[in-house]
Amino acid sequence: MTIQAIADRVGLSASPCLRRIRRMEQNGVITAYSITIDQKAVGLPVSVFVSIKLERQRAEELDRFGTAINGWPEVMECYLMTGQFDFLLRVVCADLAAYEAFLRERLTQVDGVASIESSFSLGQVKYSRVLPI
Repeated sequence: MTIQAIADRVGLSASPCLRRIRRMEQNGVITAYSITIDQKAVGLPVSVFVSIKLERQRAEELDRFGTAINGWPEVMECYLMTGQFDFLLRVVCADLAAYEAFLRERLTQVDGVASIESSFSLGQVKYSRVLPI
């Protein structure tokens, strides 16, 4: 979307609109620009939600797990949780065999993981990156 299109939409001229956008970028309100790619179209149709329970919930164990999964491209999202599990991951992969390899070669190799529970998505009902503001 062009600056002019944004400006027209919010009722400003282009220059003040651009200044406001730049200010939001500098203040960390706008953190990135991205495109959305259809994961099925690129051969990654399987989404798995993985609940992780650690042996201990000390800061160093939580940090170690976060550091371990940070470099894994299959992990699209990771949340530190309250409740029964410590982390919730959304993992994408090509098929069941690819997920099994991810599980065996990466996830089960992280020290301190007490349990792993995988839930396979049957389909996406809603997906949005638009905040309700």
